[in-house]
Order: sequence, then C-alpha cells, then structure tokens
Amino acid sequence: MSLQVEKLEKGMAKLTIEVPAEEFKKAIDVAYNKNKKKISVPGFRAGKVPRQMIEKMYGKDVFYEEAANEIIPDAYEKAYKECEEEITSTPKIDVVQMEEGKSFIFTAEVALKPEVTLGTYKGVEVEKVEVEVSEEDINEEIEKERKNCARTITVEDRAVKDGDSVTIDFEGFVDDVAFEGGKGEDFPLTIGSHSFIDTFEEQLIGKNIGDDVVVNVTFPEDYHAENLKGKPAKFNVKIKKIQETELPELDDEFASEVSSYDTFEEYKKSVEDGLKAKKESEAKTKKEDAVVEAIIADAKMDIPEAMLATEQRAIVSDFSQRLQMQGMNIEQYYMYTGLNEAKMMEEVKEQAERRIKTRLVCEAVVKAENIEVSEAELDEELKKLADSYGLEVDKVKNEFMDGERIEEFKKDIAIQKAITFVTENSKEVAAKKEKKAAKKEEKKDEE
Repeated sequence: MSLQVEKLEKGMAKLTIEVPAEEFKKAIDVAYNKNKKKISVPGFRAGKVPRQMIEKMYGKDVFYEEAANEIIPDAYEKAYKECEEEITSTPKIDVVQMEEGKSFIFTAEVALKPEVTLGTYKGVEVEKVEVEVSEEDINEEIEKERKNCARTITVEDRAVKDGDSVTIDFEGFVDDVAFEGGKGEDFPLTIGSHSFIDTFEEQLIGKNIGDDVVVNVTFPEDYHAENLKGKPAKFNVKIKKIQETELPELDDEFASEVSSYDTFEEYKKSVEDGLKAKKESEAKTKKEDAVVEAIIADAKMDIPEAMLATEQRAIVSDFSQRLQMQGMNIEQYYMYTGLNEAKMMEEVKEQAERRIKTRLVCEAVVKAENIEVSEAELDEELKKLADSYGLEVDKVKNEFMDGERIEEFKKDIAIQKAITFVTENSKEVAAKKEKKAAKKEEKKDEE
C-alpha cells in the first residue's frame, strides 16, 4: 500500500491510498465466496455457479463494490497510522480506480488537527466563587431526607385537605357531551400538585370519601387539544380514597435511622459538611471552566467543519446509547420531541465546538509547559478507573488497555494536569456585584 497526502484549504487534507492489484484480486475472491450461494442459475446447485459465468451474466464488475467495501476499512486504517499528520474527522471516501488487474486507488478527505496560537494562559483573571452553606440549605437537605422517610396513611375520619393524595374516578363533559380522554378510574391525584387544569384540585378540598362532586373548570386558551381550548367543562368526580403523608419527627431517632450518627445535632453537622464539600467541588469545577473559557477566548484556531461534524456525531451517538440504556431509541426520542437528526446535530453544535476548543488549548498548554505523565501518576489513575468498575488494576491493564488506549489515557491525564496548572496560576477577582459595592463605598468616602 502507498500513501500520498495533499493538504487542502480550511484545514483539510486528501489522502490518496493505493492498494496493490493482488490485494484487490483477493478482495474480489472474498466477495465472490460471500455471495455465490445467493446467486442461482438453472442447471447449477446453489454456491456451485462458476465465477466466470456469473461475471458473464451480470458484468465483470459484479463483485467490485463488495470488494471495495472489503478492502477500504483496513487500507484506510493503515494509512491513518502511517500518516504523519493528525487526523481529526471521519473520512469522506471516493474511489478513483477500481479494475481487476490494476491497483485499487481511493481518496479519503479528512480534517487535520488545527494549529493553536495561545494568548494569555497564565495569570488569567476569573471571578471568585464564594462557598457558603446557609441554614436554609441545610434544612432543605434534611427535609428531602425527611420526605424520603415519610409514611403514607389512609385517612377515613376527615375530609380532603391540601397536600393529600386522593384516588378518584372522573368523567369530563363539554356542553354536556363527554369528550375523548376525559375519563379515568382509580386515578391518583395529589391535591396542590396542579397537575389538573384550573381549580380542579381545590374544588375537592373539604369533600369526603364516597362523595360525588361536580367540578367546574375552564380549559386554558393554549391547551394542546384544539377542540377544548378555552372551553368551560364539567367533571363528575367520585372520591374513593384519601391518603396523607406523615413525616417523621426531626429527633435523635430520625438521625440514627438515616445516618450513622446517634444525635440529630451530629447528623445536622454531617449534612452541613457534606453540602460544603459538594459546593467546594462545584466551585472548583466552575473556576476551572471559567479559566479555560478565558484561555479559549484569547487563543487563535480555525476548526475545520468536518472536525466539528465528527464531534457532533459523537455527542449524538453517546446520547443515543444512553437512551438505549433507559429503554428508548433515538427515533422514539425524535418523535416525542419533534426533533430530527439535522436539528439534533444543530442543537449539539455549540457543545461540540467547546469540547474541541477545550481539548486543543489544553493540549497546547501541555506542549508549552512540557507537562508529562509519570508512571506513578498513570498507575494512580488506572487504579481509580479500576476501583470505579470494581476490578483489579492488572485486569484493566491486560484486558481493556492496549498500547494505543494507554497513550490516549495518558493524554487525558496530561490535559487534566494542564487544567490544574492554569487554574492554580489564575487570579481570583471579586465578583461584579462586590466590585460595584466597593466602588460605591469608595464614592461615599470621597464625598
């Protein structure tokens, strides 16, 4: 195989890949053997029709396309590894020569990694992110846990009140005619959830189990069903069950049930510490993002469209895989959201561009600062990866990490080290609101 690289405009390149005639002939043989059983000719058993007869009947090039599909992936992969330029997109393939007895020639148009000119990347100024845990934050977190421990109790000795869960049968009428979708049986409804239109839920307050209630409402003007928009409606409702939520007392018993602490005060302090650690982590990430964003803004680079499109497709593919894990495919998602592939690609474009620029500037910082990854650092990160999957480090190394993957993993570590480096070398400045307040105070002092 031979390779020629021609640089094009806008960060693109054309690889011309030539495969020897003997290899193309082997690919045609493979294509014939794959397809011969599918071809039937009177007088011959399936799979026994001579190749010459098939070619005479269907043309000499009957197996060429299959042969091309057989040969291109491996040939391109070899060219990719041999190419000294760094390719950053999926290839656009075009067959140039395809004829038995001659070499097979095709081109692959690809995007190359763009040059990055860094601006200021040390001493970048970013707004300081204050980490503060309020009493309200703590109480909110405790209340979430309290609700998780709540009990649902069936009530029989009182009427419906706000916050109750009721089970109802209902049927809706517009102009005394039942409408489609307006009927339900044993329907669970939380009073105050506003999941039903208008004042439907409020009109059930004060009613008892077994009551037949007439509820009068008006459909909103922007209601999704055209025939019901703005229409007054009547619902015949029967209340079948009333349930209330009983929350546990915030005491030592509650603390011991939801945590490893014996007293409520100890538990509350642990909640505060946990919130503080979480907010500190979020502040660190926010600061890193702000620093990288500032470096990107001061750097110069031209992203080839093909490189951007490849990243967009990768994001959509990852999203599609996550959907499948949840039991949904991308086509169903498009149907529910009104999106399509083109719209989805456009939606992720900004995210794709930021991903690319982040990696490029971080790689440029790695190069500028000669950042390296030691074996000890590599082993440490591999151990974290292994621990996250509950596996032994050696198993991860031997079964999941070949030479190429290890190198990619090291690049990822180097990039994180670059982010840490520029963040540690940044300058925190007061937030804009604080700056304005400080200026006002200065003005008052002057007066």
